[in-house]
Amino acid sequence: MIRIGTRGSALALVQARIVAAMLGREAVAKLVVVRTAGDASDRPIRELADGAFVATLEDALRRGEVDVAVHSLKDLPTAESEDCTIAAIPPREDPRDVMVTATRGGLGSLPQGARVGTSSPRRGAFLLAIRPDVHLIDIRGNVDTRLRKVREGEVDATILAVAGLRRLGIPVASQEILSTDVLLPAPGQGALAVQCRSDDRVMRDRLAGLDDLHARIAVTAERALLRDLGASCELALGALATFDDGTVTLDAALALDGKRARVRTSATDPREAARLAVEALGGVPHAV
Repeated sequence: MIRIGTRGSALALVQARIVAAMLGREAVAKLVVVRTAGDASDRPIRELADGAFVATLEDALRRGEVDVAVHSLKDLPTAESEDCTIAAIPPREDPRDVMVTATRGGLGSLPQGARVGTSSPRRGAFLLAIRPDVHLIDIRGNVDTRLRKVREGEVDATILAVAGLRRLGIPVASQEILSTDVLLPAPGQGALAVQCRSDDRVMRDRLAGLDDLHARIAVTAERALLRDLGASCELALGALATFDDGTVTLDAALALDGKRARVRTSATDPREAARLAVEALGGVPHAV
């Protein structure tokens, strides 16, 4: 039996079941719910410690309570643990964001002076760049909670990841999806990370079959960019990489102090694409 560690939210459970299904019928998988520090806190996400949704699951791996841990990759700190390894990054879901309004009409249906619920500095900064009239409302909670706040009129809209809605079976209309010209996703958004203990060679070999080369190379570039810029959860950074015909192309956008910069770099190595992007953005965040 393979014990798969997961958070207890509806989305986390769906993601864990996706991985369980990918392991095949011959693998008997059991989901083990682990409550993380992030789940136990009502504080804004930017005030939580790095890895608040990850550390407890990694500890369960270390103690041998689970064999595998499934994470939303964007939650993983860029400084990876030596004793826990990302053994697989499965094929990536759509990394883009969705603007959910009460009428489900997308950005075009957002009223003047709308209250938009988001705790993401990235989403807030780039939304204000195109709609300076909106008022940002700091909200937290799972997908259902955020959608309920829109339905009940607590906010006029919220921004969520396409991947999460689709994995939960919630329909997304094309007009609701925000173009990457407007809003680049968070580094790693839409991707899953499947961890196991670094010294568990049998499990590493088994999980290797779930790994998608294009997804791994793309998120390696995105996460390298985040790490090189300081890896802060308060950083308003969007990044999206693609890998095609041996070349990594990285789009990056950074907002700071009311200024915004956007660059595109290409290289054969994902870390080099990230290094070039940092250089094009001015080397350090305060230079933007």
